[in-house]
Amino acid sequence: MSAPSATPPIFTATSAYSLAFVAVVGLVAYTTSKALLPQNAKWQDRATYIWLAFDAMIHFSFEGSFLYLSVFGRQVNTSVGPFAELWKEYARADARWGFSDPTVVSLEILTVLGAGPLCCYIVKLLVQDDPARHYWIIVLCTAEIYGGWMTFCPEWLTGSPNLDTSNALSLWVYLVFMNILWVIIPLWLMVDSYGHIASSLRSAQASARAKKN
Repeated sequence: MSAPSATPPIFTATSAYSLAFVAVVGLVAYTTSKALLPQNAKWQDRATYIWLAFDAMIHFSFEGSFLYLSVFGRQVNTSVGPFAELWKEYARADARWGFSDPTVVSLEILTVLGAGPLCCYIVKLLVQDDPARHYWIIVLCTAEIYGGWMTFCPEWLTGSPNLDTSNALSLWVYLVFMNILWVIIPLWLMVDSYGHIASSLRSAQASARAKKN
């Protein structure tokens, strides 16, 4: 009789360095906000800067590496190197990230080449205190929420055959926490920017009516 297979560990060395790298990215985003924004910047602007800088770095580093490993015949499961191991770790939660699922890769092309540069552009507008950033924030956040929906909705509709929720780390950290951030924060940013845009338009409308009278 063969011995039963050992249960895979919940937390591994790859888990540790992956989460540590995310923490470093967050620290860099926070540090640059202190350097580039005025000390009296509103907390909303500072939080927006930190998120957008963090978002851009995640898109370019993590997702950029996935894209590199998943095009021109490559796939994460047959690749080697630190980023390949990182994505193999995530593929424990969602297997599609290991075998270059075409829908996932298509979304990541838009994310890396579209959302990443747009994050940088909005950060530039924010540092310059240009209110035009609010329009682009809504564009970016709409795209990211839609991207998240198109990543998971097809999977849910087919019974989630590629998702593994048996591991607490995979379920609550990789699938839930690391994805819901890109829902909750973009929704907050959209509401905040809508308030700025609507207030400005109403003020302009009131001013125009006052001039007519």
